[in-house]
Amino acid sequence: MGIIRLKNIRTFSYHGCLVEESKIGSDYRVDLEIKADLRKSSVSDELADTVDYVHLNKIVVEEMAIRSKLLEHVAKRIITRIFKEIPEVSRIVLEVSKINPPIGGDVEQVTIVMEEYRA
Repeated sequence: MGIIRLKNIRTFSYHGCLVEESKIGSDYRVDLEIKADLRKSSVSDELADTVDYVHLNKIVVEEMAIRSKLLEHVAKRIITRIFKEIPEVSRIVLEVSKINPPIGGDVEQVTIVMEEYRA
């Protein structure tokens, strides 16, 4: 088995419960870790034998572009889509962070973390 990590995927998105958030948007950071069997690709040196991180990034960026009120909701969509489109993935740890959230305080970011295993 092995792990592939995509760190600090940056997007500008319109998530949040406040009406203003749907209009002005915010900066977001996504960190993704997937577990898959990397043994075959470590020998073959072929992209077809591994999980393509370009595909992973595409899923994250596309799902982050669809507005959600809650970070948990967008995270679940990302996880569901990865499991659906990439059968080699057995585990996902996903962090979605809103940078400078409008919560009435000096907070750098708020982050939700979800971990799921293929059923």
